[in-house]
Parts: sequence; structure tokens; C-alpha cells
Amino acid sequence: MTTQSLAGKTILMSGGSRGIGLAIALRAARDGANIALLAKTDTPHPKLEGTVHSAAEQIREAGGNALPIVGDVRNDDDVTGAVLTTQGEFGGIDIVVNNASVIDLSRSLDLPAKKYDLMQDVNVRGTFMLSRAAAPILKDAENPHILSLSPPLNLDPKWLGAHTGYTLAKYGMTMATLGMAAEFGRFGIAANTLWPATTIATAAVQFALGGDAMMKASRTPEIYADAAYEVFLQSSRDYTGRSLIVEDVLTDAGVTDFARYAAVPGTPNAELFPDIFL
Repeated sequence: MTTQSLAGKTILMSGGSRGIGLAIALRAARDGANIALLAKTDTPHPKLEGTVHSAAEQIREAGGNALPIVGDVRNDDDVTGAVLTTQGEFGGIDIVVNNASVIDLSRSLDLPAKKYDLMQDVNVRGTFMLSRAAAPILKDAENPHILSLSPPLNLDPKWLGAHTGYTLAKYGMTMATLGMAAEFGRFGIAANTLWPATTIATAAVQFALGGDAMMKASRTPEIYADAAYEVFLQSSRDYTGRSLIVEDVLTDAGVTDFARYAAVPGTPNAELFPDIFL
């Protein structure tokens, strides 16, 4: 069984005020999906565009139903409240997207302990707690999915040692997700990870990776959104426990031309910047 549309489906996402998370939400909204966003950004940030409220407005304009929930994925009460509020508003939960993530590529000797803890709390613990809290409700969905925006487990020392603190946090997201795929498979709940082959033009790339030069050598968040959409349409009982690559998912869906996803139109694929961990 594959789902042909996300109309009437309910997505609970951590983060989503901007960037990749918002792009995924907007793609689902075009089908008429319900999207609940658990995000901290209640008021405008001086450097980052968008709030949970502005994201909700864009979701509604795209054709979906939006439920903005101001909260922190690190707070257990906020997580439980988001799950119950989403269920109460929309009658259930079909998809959980673990989008919230903190990035710091500092080397181990330069990484502040507080930043290490923050990455572990948001990336790993947040993924685990939100997925776990939603699982009893996901069990009742027709085609339930958990999707975490994290990379495959590449044990090459090049990546293990490049930024050990961040690597631990992102690989932790993946391990939590693959563990839940094994644990919850008997309930028909799929759990997969999704990661792009090239960098994506987001605030993380702008401020943490490479500035304007890397932004110009990246793809737009829409490529991630289109791939996530394809994952959500798959049968949850068959399509699970996978570390997926964005471009491979789209290729399998019949996409042959990725030129439209270039952040700068006309940029050859060979000039795009490969993402980390691959």
C-alpha cells in the first residue's frame, strides 16, 4: 500500500519556523494536511527569519491546517502537551518529523560544555522523547511515519573526528530513529532518516558552515521537502529502518532533473557543495 496524498493527514514537527522544516510543512500543506509545529520562536529573532506564527500563516495560505505550539523539545511537559494538543485538535497523529537541531562544528577542545549539552538535548533527546511520546497515537494511524533529518552512520574517521560533539549529536538522532524502527515495526510504525547529498541553503549553512559562498553552491530546501513527501507516501510497514539520501529518494520517484533545486539557477551539479557525513 502506498498513500497517494497527504490530505487530512496530521504531521507533528519539532521546529519548522523556517528552512527545511517549513519547506516540508508547506509541501504537505499543498495536499491539505494538518501540521502542528512545536517551536520556540514565538517572536522574531534578530538574525533568523520567521516565527512559529508566521510559519502557520504560510501553511494555511498553502492550503493546510496549522497548529502553532510554542514550546521547547527539551521540555518534557512541552513535548507531552504538543502530542496531546495535536491529537485533540486533529484527532490523531500520522507523521512525526524530528526537524529541530542545533549545529556547532567546533573541535572538541573548543566546544563549550553547554553547547555540547544543548546539541545532545535538542538533537538526540528531543528526537527520542518526541517520537516516544507520539508512538502510542501513531499506532492508531493508517500509515504512520517517523522521519528524522539526520545522516547515515558513516564511521569514517574523517567524519567521526571532524567535529566530534556535533557528530555524536547527529548520529544519536539516527540511532534513536533506527532503534525505534526495530522496536515499533510490529505496530506498523515506520522510522527513517533523511539527509541530502549537497548542502541546503538554510541559516545553518549561512552562519555555521560557509556563508554566502556555500549558500550559492547549495540546493534549496524544496528538494528536501519533495523527498520527505515521497517518504510519507510509502507503506509504513515496508519502508522503514532506512538511512535515506534525498536525491536517491527522488530518483526512485522518477525525478531525473535536479536543476530546478539549485539555489542559484544554472549552477552545474558538479559545482554544488557536498554535504557532510557522506
